[in-house]
Amino acid sequence: MAKNSQAIQAIRGMHDVLPEQSPLWHYVENNIREVLSAYGYQEIRLPIVEKTALFKRAIGEVTDIVEKEMYTFEDRNGDSLTLRPEGTAGCLRACLEHGLLHNKVHRLWYLGPMFRHERPQKGRYRQFYQLGVETYGMAAADIDTEIITLATRLWKKLGIQDKLQLQLNSLGTTEERVLYREKLVEYFKNHQDELDEDSQRRLITNPLRVLDTKNPAMKNVVENAPSLMDYLGDDSRAHFQTLTDNLDNLGISYQINPRLVRGLDYYSKTVFEWVTDELGAQGTVCAGGRYDGLIEQLGGKNNYAIGFALGMERLLSLIELLTDVPIAASVDVYMIRVGEQAERQGLLFAEKIRDEYPNLKLQVNCNEGSFKSQFKKADKSGAKFAIIIGEDEVKNNQVAIKFLREIQPQKTLSYEEVIEFLQKQLK
Repeated sequence: MAKNSQAIQAIRGMHDVLPEQSPLWHYVENNIREVLSAYGYQEIRLPIVEKTALFKRAIGEVTDIVEKEMYTFEDRNGDSLTLRPEGTAGCLRACLEHGLLHNKVHRLWYLGPMFRHERPQKGRYRQFYQLGVETYGMAAADIDTEIITLATRLWKKLGIQDKLQLQLNSLGTTEERVLYREKLVEYFKNHQDELDEDSQRRLITNPLRVLDTKNPAMKNVVENAPSLMDYLGDDSRAHFQTLTDNLDNLGISYQINPRLVRGLDYYSKTVFEWVTDELGAQGTVCAGGRYDGLIEQLGGKNNYAIGFALGMERLLSLIELLTDVPIAASVDVYMIRVGEQAERQGLLFAEKIRDEYPNLKLQVNCNEGSFKSQFKKADKSGAKFAIIIGEDEVKNNQVAIKFLREIQPQKTLSYEEVIEFLQKQLK
């Protein structure tokens, strides 16, 4: 039987993260964990697969995500399951299922892959990684301020604060949006010949999304549409005013964008985005807002919630534009061993070093070879130093230290001296 010689490749829009790319991911993920921990947020780990009904109920059946983009399948029991297209619904489902929302407040975060069947392009993939930050049980605008401040601190820590602009809006309450929706539909119907095909469909299913069009030909008709701000009640206005006053007091700059809406119906009051002009069409890096109504929609008691989602691939693309990202080398020290006794002694010494210096990244050559060939591997590893053990070093209970990244004379040290030397050099 002839073998199929065609190589199997990754699914379109689903990418591998290769070893040389992993250090940047680790750098960003570590910074994310540090900032979230500093604000008292706890990690929650959620299933990748949920019941399809969860997303239909949370996101809405007449949305692009549910109608066109979800990866849905029937399992062996006949249940309809879906690869999660976003994280908020699953996080809230977990909190309701485990009784976390009974008279308690929570600050939670998660990080992992999401799945949407979209046309792949730069910054938009079918499997994409997302950081989600969700808070529950807090009604005041102070928590809105906190999560915006938290994200701002992350941008500063990553050195990209100058590349992002914060945009704010308020969507008011459900009742306020119903009244506004009527006025908006009336306005757009009077300008129906100026709407593109996508906007004409949205006018029926989700009129607020017409304001979010990226079609430049519709710029004028959208700019002249009624503003939701004119339909907000006193409570919504006061909430938004408190938020902007807080941000002013903290020195966080923002732009009020009355056309900013979220694609999902469960949002209310505060909505926000951080956008950039550095990444072409995919300019939104982080977005979020309040979704107080979703808890009741999923069967819980009336409560308060606000959060945001951050696209990791877009964030990484933005960071890659910087020239001074402090990525740590994957190897600090490379051990070269030549000779049977040196090979045995080297393995023992490597473990002794790891016992004494657990944070050291030490790689031992395990493929034999001459001194010359092993030095090439040591240099390619990115290590700052090479520890050399040959027959002479074994006899004298010593090792040689060679500097790989600077011009310095080679050192000969006892085993005890090596630990102290490395700690001083690599602190």
